Amino acid sequence: MELNGEDLTIEEVCAVAVGRAEAALAASAIEKMERSRAVVEHLAAGDAPVYGVNTGVGLLADMRIAASDLDQLQRNVVRSHCAGVGDPLARAEVRAMMLIRANVLAKGYSGIRPAVAQRLCDLLNRGVTPQVPSQGSVGASGDLAPLAHIAAVLIGEGEAEYQGALYPGAEALRRAGLEPLTLRAKEGISLINGTQAMLAIGCLELAAAETLAEAADLICAMTLDALRGTPRAFDPRLHAARPHPGQMKSAGRLRQLLEGSEIRESHITCRRVQDAYSLRCAPQVHGAVLDSLAEARRIFAIELNSATDNPLVIGDEIISGGNFHGEPLAFQLDYLAVALTALAGISERRIDRLVNPALNEELPPFLAGHPGLESGLMMAQVTAAALVAENRVLSHPASSGSITTSGNKEDFVSMGMTSALKYRNIVRNTRAVLAIEALSASRALDLLQPLRSSAPIERVRERIRTVSPAWNGDRALHHDISAIEKLIAGGGFRAETGPPS
Repeated sequence: MELNGEDLTIEEVCAVAVGRAEAALAASAIEKMERSRAVVEHLAAGDAPVYGVNTGVGLLADMRIAASDLDQLQRNVVRSHCAGVGDPLARAEVRAMMLIRANVLAKGYSGIRPAVAQRLCDLLNRGVTPQVPSQGSVGASGDLAPLAHIAAVLIGEGEAEYQGALYPGAEALRRAGLEPLTLRAKEGISLINGTQAMLAIGCLELAAAETLAEAADLICAMTLDALRGTPRAFDPRLHAARPHPGQMKSAGRLRQLLEGSEIRESHITCRRVQDAYSLRCAPQVHGAVLDSLAEARRIFAIELNSATDNPLVIGDEIISGGNFHGEPLAFQLDYLAVALTALAGISERRIDRLVNPALNEELPPFLAGHPGLESGLMMAQVTAAALVAENRVLSHPASSGSITTSGNKEDFVSMGMTSALKYRNIVRNTRAVLAIEALSASRALDLLQPLRSSAPIERVRERIRTVSPAWNGDRALHHDISAIEKLIAGGGFRAETGPPS
């Protein structure tokens, strides 16, 4: 894909992150970058102070730098900001960071040479992945520490993974046939100033969460049918009276998924009027999650193609501002954490209804073949409860608190990277909870045979059985849950029309 700073998409980020696409600078981007670079070189040769070009950074912005030291300043900025700690970010996350950073530079506001942005593309295309510690960013001036660890590899320092092994940065470049860069005026600060770490995680986990939200409707439909519930609450007239887009979409999916179920036909004349909230209100809860995902997608799409470093070259001026501040992303990442916590929470309540003999509509206790001798899915519900409890802690917003940094120059920060890391864990926990519900619902449907559910549900149940065989007494459930998690993550719970195989 050609990067021009204007139209990068979340789907393209995901594709490059996992190695399905390469990247290069568009000709139009090179022209814009060359124009802004000329401005930087002109001002760097002058006497006027220009932040990060011939001055220090942060609280040291009032310190003037001699012309002979301008290149050293950029090296020092990169080196001094490599202060991250903690487990390294995943390879896909770092690749997403590099792509988004290259796209930001391609907008032409950063005042760097095109060769610097192209070298980020070279790392992507040749499989060199810098080692980036996950902790150390407060989300303003952007994700300084994580981005600095990428920039360090560009100048032949730091560490990077290449062909499955970890090397010093210079050696990784050599093995990939690349030379270290010598950074010129402004290029170091342009590489490390921005929101690309939190945005990279946000984009990847947003895509994962959208897959979870679709799976949640299908898994809920399985549970409702297994509990011999009624789809009456999904009547389109009800939802037209409260027309939130996500709610109507979820209700429509649930109606379609349950259409044609033999199980439903077998109890259509039962006297039950209403199901529990975890079933009846699924469109309202799942739909609110969908609306939160849609808003995050809108914000992330804007940020992907925004100039987020500082200062910016605008016309013939270099203007210092605050586009690096991560608050727009931090808010969305915290909202998403709350939304996914609710999605996991309502799923866990449905799991309890499936296994709890007081609630599961005369199914065997804990869906065991021989209750008492066997415990069935008793502990699976316990695991789901543990994950939901953890999500509740993780969903506390990071963006609601700030710790002053840089000698009180950076006196209000976003903490957006903390929001991103918490949200990533919540996505993983929620996927596991939904996998447990799918395991439980498929077992319950097995117990209702020879009656069959709808065509889409039976199709998914068959997919589940390819990775989680039908019950034959108690067994370790860890592998079943893990296999269904992978099935969900890979899109195996997308509903399809047509009869089951």
